Amino acid sequence: MAEIPRKLIVPKNVTDALRDVKYPGSNEDIVSLDMAQEIRIAGQRISFSLVFQKSNDPNIEQVVLACENAIKKHLGDEVEIEDNIAVKFLHDMERPILPQVKNIIAVASGKGGVGKSTVAVNLAVALANSGAKVGLIDADIFGPSIPKMFGAEDIRPTGEKVEGREVINPVEKFGVKFLSVGFFVDAESAIIWRGPMASNALKQLISEGNWGKLDYLLIDLPPGTSDIHLTLVQSVPVTGAIIVTTPQDVALADVIRGTSMFQSKSIDVPVLGLVENMAWFTPAELPENKYYIFGKDGGKILADRLGLKLLGQIPIVQSIREGGDAGTPVAANGETVTGMAFTEVAKSVKHQVHLRNIQKAPTKKVKITRK
Repeated sequence: MAEIPRKLIVPKNVTDALRDVKYPGSNEDIVSLDMAQEIRIAGQRISFSLVFQKSNDPNIEQVVLACENAIKKHLGDEVEIEDNIAVKFLHDMERPILPQVKNIIAVASGKGGVGKSTVAVNLAVALANSGAKVGLIDADIFGPSIPKMFGAEDIRPTGEKVEGREVINPVEKFGVKFLSVGFFVDAESAIIWRGPMASNALKQLISEGNWGKLDYLLIDLPPGTSDIHLTLVQSVPVTGAIIVTTPQDVALADVIRGTSMFQSKSIDVPVLGLVENMAWFTPAELPENKYYIFGKDGGKILADRLGLKLLGQIPIVQSIREGGDAGTPVAANGETVTGMAFTEVAKSVKHQVHLRNIQKAPTKKVKITRK
C-alpha cells in the first residue's frame, strides 16, 4: 500500500487501520468494541489509548502488537507508534497522579559511590537527545548534586498559579526539566531532616512541579533503601527501576538487596535492568585501551544471574568528572566515548520500557498496611 502523505493522516486513517485488529476470541474489531480512544496525531507521531475491561487480561501484549503492525501496514513504516499506545482499564477509577507523564522511572543503587546521579543526569540528557520529553527529580534528599551537574546552582525555580493551584516551574537545560531540593536549601549547609520531612520534600517535588507532558520522568533516589523509596512507590505508580552498580563484588552484593526491594511482593515494581558504571578505564588519548581496574563484567555476570537486562556499560573517562563539575553532562555530546555509551543505554532503556508496557499491566501505587 502506498504511503499516505504526512499531511493527510487524520484520525479516520487510524481507525480504518485498527479495524483490521480483532479482539482475540471475538469476531469484532477493537474499533467496534470502542477499545481505541483518545486518538492524537502530531506529524508522523500517532498515539491513542487502548481500553481493556480488566487489568489481568491475557491478551494485552498481543493486541498492542497487532495495533502497531496494523498502523505501520496502513500508514507506512515511518509513523511513530511504538510506546505511544497507552493501556487503560475500564474499571480502574483511581485518579491518576501526573496524568501527562507516560513513564516514571526510578534510578537506584544498592550503595553510594557508584555514580548513580551521574548516570541519572546523563541518561536523562541522552533520552532528550533522542527526541523524548524528559523530566528529572533529584530525590537524593541528603546529597542533592543534580543542580551542580547541570550548571544550575545559582538558578532558582519560579512559581506560578495554574488552575488555582500554586506550582513550581522546573529548571530546563539540555532538553531536560529538573527539580531538586538543592534549589531550596543553602548549598553550604548540611541537610538535617528526619524521615517525614525528607518524604514530604519528595512529595512536593512530584506533585507541585509543573511537569506538563513527559515521555519519561526519572527519579534519582538516595543510595540503599530508605523511607524515600517507600514514599516514591506510595505516591506514584512507578513504571520500572534501573539499578546502577560498579563491577566489584562489594557493590554487586548490594545490588541484590536493592533489586529484591523493588521486586518484593509488597512493592512489585519491575526492574528494567542494570547499568554497570565505571566498567573500565579508558584514557582519552588512547580510546581503544581498556583497563579493568574494578574487575571485569561484574555487572554483566550479575544481570545474567538475576535474569535482568544489562542496559549498558559506562567507562571511566576523565571527561565524565570534568563535565559533572563544569555543569555540562558528557551525554550532551553524543560523539564522545561516554556520550556514545549513554546513547546506547538510552536506546536500551526505551526498548525495555516499551516491552514492559506491553507485557505487564501498569504499576499501581503501593498501599502498605500497618499492623
